[in-house]
Amino acid sequence: MRDERVPVGPKVATGAALFLIVSPLDVPAWIPVIGDLDVLALGILAVKVFVDASPERVVEEHRDALQRGDSLFDRDVRIGLALVGRGIRRLVSRGRPSLPGTAIRESEDKPA
Repeated sequence: MRDERVPVGPKVATGAALFLIVSPLDVPAWIPVIGDLDVLALGILAVKVFVDASPERVVEEHRDALQRGDSLFDRDVRIGLALVGRGIRRLVSRGRPSLPGTAIRESEDKPA
């Protein structure tokens, strides 16, 4: 999606499909099983149409990068994991808050 060599049309179509997937409007949701499969089918179709509409040279370049593990997706995953790890470390370094009713009061530690 971020590659400027891919035409705008497939990007818009994929964006519209993703919007429909996350949209609260879901007309066939009342139909058992099919209501859930429409979202899955739309997602698969959107990705297939996007890849088919993209220049073959660009698709092959991105597939090779995915296989090597140095694609934009891989980079985004590494950045996301690093941010999550950093957030967890910040939370842990602040100390764990005690649960209500588990704190020891000063009067309880001193002998009577």
